[in-house]
Amino acid sequence: MNAVVVTGMGAVTPVGSRIDSMWENIAAGRHGIAPITRFDCSGYRASLAAEAEGFDPLDYFDKSDLRRLDLYSQYGIAAAEQAVRDSNILGAVSPDRFMVCFGSGIGGIVTFEKEHSKLIDGGPRKVSPLFIPMMIGNLAAGNIAIRFGANGSCIPVVTACATGTDAIGQAYRAIKHGYADAAIAGGSEAAITPMGVAGFANMTALSNASDPDAASLPFDKRRAGFVIGEGAGALVLESLEHATARGARIYAQVAGYGATCDAHHITAPSPDGISSGRAISDAFAEAGSPAGIIYLNAHGTGTPLNDVAETRAIKRAFGESTGRIIISSTKSMTGHMLGAAGAVEAIISILALRDNLIPPTAGLHEPDPECDLDFTPLAARKATPELAMSVSLGFGGHNACLAFKQAIVELTDA
Repeated sequence: MNAVVVTGMGAVTPVGSRIDSMWENIAAGRHGIAPITRFDCSGYRASLAAEAEGFDPLDYFDKSDLRRLDLYSQYGIAAAEQAVRDSNILGAVSPDRFMVCFGSGIGGIVTFEKEHSKLIDGGPRKVSPLFIPMMIGNLAAGNIAIRFGANGSCIPVVTACATGTDAIGQAYRAIKHGYADAAIAGGSEAAITPMGVAGFANMTALSNASDPDAASLPFDKRRAGFVIGEGAGALVLESLEHATARGARIYAQVAGYGATCDAHHITAPSPDGISSGRAISDAFAEAGSPAGIIYLNAHGTGTPLNDVAETRAIKRAFGESTGRIIISSTKSMTGHMLGAAGAVEAIISILALRDNLIPPTAGLHEPDPECDLDFTPLAARKATPELAMSVSLGFGGHNACLAFKQAIVELTDA
């Protein structure tokens, strides 16, 4: 079995569209939630979102390219570009041993809505011939593979809000078992659209708050739904042998991955937390069940059902050791980035491990008595976790958890 390490990271998020700016804002407890600017949301049940901040597509694409890429693909390719540059992997890996595992919960809904309007207003001949390749959910992965010449397997993962976590986990397993030497893994989403917001709001999943400072409230008794976010996260994973042979900088080791399904309901989590707890405990066991402090980046959406069920899952996973788990939900700052959430939160977990800094659950002023764990309210704090874990729970009952630990070998760029 191969040890698997992280050698590159990239992100487009509502609190910064580079790793350094994102982490600076997360560590400071600054959120990226504001009134929606993409469309007139008069009459909508929700009016706030966490739109990507500081993203300029011309940093990554020619204008002619943008006409061929849905926004979710733009975000995904941009994050992958950052991660690939960060890793310095190009030219150092055989294309046949370089894979992509990258997903989206919803895919090209921006394109879908635009082209549907053309169909209604002007008839079928007005629909773009690029509609399908821009809209389908595998094209972020496909375009990433094309851009970086990755000729290994190219797998798009779709597990709703667990997508980014599962994509990293599946890439980890492929490298661990020898099917690839390196991978670009993560997720992207761009669903702040009229249909996206209306759909989530009408199923009462979104917060209807008007105050951005009191909208995304994980584990707070005032919580009333999540704030929709957007963006992408991408990681370059490599076998430890491959990374050390080329003198790569190593951020962390991927130490464990767990994935289960509640098999309970199309949207609601199983309230007992049994299956979601098993995803956490499986990742923890694979990581060697270390005895030290653990940081856990919770799914923590701020919906009434999720946060209680997740609290129960954490208690089931760690039992008598729950007291040494330090937890936060960074969705309190990024909003819920759907298919991108798990990838971005994995990156945040790695940075927390690197800097010995636990990011806060911003806005947690009134803890829910049923959510009675250490959720790091309001401000970051110093700690020295032995392991960092990231949990994602998706519609359909998808549960996934990743575990990271300090790199076995610390190297500088060759």
